[in-house]
Amino acid sequence: MFWYGHDPSGWGWFTMSVGMLLFWALLIVFAVVLFRAVPRSSDSGTKTGTRPGPTPEQILAERFARGEIDEEEYRSRLAVLRPGCTGYGNP
Repeated sequence: MFWYGHDPSGWGWFTMSVGMLLFWALLIVFAVVLFRAVPRSSDSGTKTGTRPGPTPEQILAERFARGEIDEEEYRSRLAVLRPGCTGYGNP
């Protein structure tokens, strides 16, 4: 008695399905954002998948090798980068 009309119609099933999909999508997005926000420690001390960039000395040597700067400028800039070094051999 009085049970008529309590079953969801076709649109009711559709809205429940869409609502459930949105609920799980929001839950997954929240979990991913939380996972990325939590800092993780690494044994190597650097981020995984990244390589350290070239040192200033390497960049200077590349510029000298390409001919962008002459030997005098190379040695003077190298002396600035390495205090106590005259640019000839190792300090």
